[in-house]
Amino acid sequence: MTHGDDEGYLLDNRRDEAGERFDAFTRLFDPTTFRHLERLGVERGGRCWEVGAGGTSVVSWLAERVGPTGRVVATDIDTSRVAPAGRPPVEVRVHDVGAEEPPGADFDLVHARLVLVHVPDRDRALRSMIEALRPGGRLLIEDADPALQPLLCPDEHGPAEELANRLRRGFRRLLADRGADLSYGRRLPRLLREAGLRRVEADAYFPVASAACTALESATVRHIRDRLVGAGLATDEEIDRHLANVASGSMDLATAPMISAWGYKA
Repeated sequence: MTHGDDEGYLLDNRRDEAGERFDAFTRLFDPTTFRHLERLGVERGGRCWEVGAGGTSVVSWLAERVGPTGRVVATDIDTSRVAPAGRPPVEVRVHDVGAEEPPGADFDLVHARLVLVHVPDRDRALRSMIEALRPGGRLLIEDADPALQPLLCPDEHGPAEELANRLRRGFRRLLADRGADLSYGRRLPRLLREAGLRRVEADAYFPVASAACTALESATVRHIRDRLVGAGLATDEEIDRHLANVASGSMDLATAPMISAWGYKA
């Protein structure tokens, strides 16, 4: 999910580091996403909407499942990184889920990962996704909750970890200043129930130590370096020191919990 201006999404797709971030998200979260999609069922000939697609991994997985008689609509504000997947049964569209009508109706499955936390009109976006489902259709929303587990280094046992967590606080400050809801993930089950979905369930996943977390942190800090310095949240020297600490592999780096919530349209 992307916004291009300074007041929008902090981590737009057009920076070189974005590709590294998408690769890390794929390694970190695809197994969890695919497990939930398997549970919910994606049939041959099915109709799916992947919201805020960003990269290609989930879109390609869905396309393989629905086969040539199915349909996968992949939408994002910036489709540059999902465009390579745009061949039948995949249709790639530029679309703002928080501001535009759904790109179709009677979908069997609608999925969004790490999207709604950044959307200014989250309520409208959620209504739009539910509206697009057929009766009995499945909705799977996966979003982070940085306020639930705010630390980059849960085991803060030394100066390197203390610096890492201070920079993570700066990152959260930048996100919040741009309208991100840092405690959105925990509300997903209630929001899905209140929207009328049935059989709502949820779980959460976050790694505590992972090579993909290391890659994600390096790419993220390089991506937002100028913003951290410009906002007075860190100095260039501190960022250089942190990046060296990350590269050394000596710290256990975690992510915010990703909460997955799902339900069925009545």
